[in-house]
Amino acid sequence: MSQGKRVGIVGAGNVGATVAYSLAMQGSCHEIILRDNKIDVARGKALDMSQAASAVRSHTVVKVAEEMSDLVDCDVVVITAGSPRLPGMSRDDLLIINANITKEVIQGVAKYSPNAIIIMVSNPLDAMTYVALKESGFDRSRVLGMAGILDSSRMAAFIQEKLGYGGGQIRASVMGGHGDDMVPLPRYSTVAGVPLSDVLSNDEIEEIVDRTRHGGAEIVGHLKTGSAYYAPAKSTAIMVDAILKDTKQIHPCAVFLEGEYGYNDVVCGVPVMIGANGAEKIIEITLNDAEKEMFANSCSSVKELIDTLNKNEFFKGE
Repeated sequence: MSQGKRVGIVGAGNVGATVAYSLAMQGSCHEIILRDNKIDVARGKALDMSQAASAVRSHTVVKVAEEMSDLVDCDVVVITAGSPRLPGMSRDDLLIINANITKEVIQGVAKYSPNAIIIMVSNPLDAMTYVALKESGFDRSRVLGMAGILDSSRMAAFIQEKLGYGGGQIRASVMGGHGDDMVPLPRYSTVAGVPLSDVLSNDEIEEIVDRTRHGGAEIVGHLKTGSAYYAPAKSTAIMVDAILKDTKQIHPCAVFLEGEYGYNDVVCGVPVMIGANGAEKIIEITLNDAEKEMFANSCSSVKELIDTLNKNEFFKGE
């Protein structure tokens, strides 16, 4: 089924390269095309990965796009390009810099891979997904942001660490924006189907929720000169796989809301069914008052970023 499928990856840094490596190892697609402004680095990584794919008898070939025009007829395009978030830098600091990078990249994608599904990974994630949607002119189902799978996996890892058992059987659920206003949902989180509240105390759950919110910053603090990439890349590869294989699996992703959960003209993380057409269905789960309030805060944080872009006349002339 994956024969002949082509995935473009813009940005061959740690996250982009690890997405490519993960997909190449799985043999998810026929061809991966790396695009980076450091062409020689991309070339070296592409050769290395093609050889790794041969080692595991995967049929995937990794190539390099020297120009944006080489990123042609892709089924999925993953965008990790952007200035990295450095220690002490807020996600907002990155906003204008990365919005301009995203704008330029998306114009190329829309031109050369007009039927692609776009997965945004660049930060600030929700705002960049909004920029990608506006710049591409694509249907909202074809522009998704990767955050919820990553945040949920962080929460699951912290639950496992706290419990000391249940690995592989933990289902954690996180909604909302990718940032300090994310909405971890302990009520929808289970260990082998057992509600989290049955195996952990409220204080323990609160500690996990707080740690999940700052999971990215915790890793930045340790690494000093960069941010997480193994879990973000694997989370992205899971989304790509769901699209290429048309799995119809439900994952939390950042999508443009048109009335769902009572919000419009904003991108936020919600559970979506992913298939060959991208975000094929938005799942509306029931939130209690506290969760609704957290989700409202999350949406308003993203709205502020969108407003900042509008104030800077970012979308002018469109």
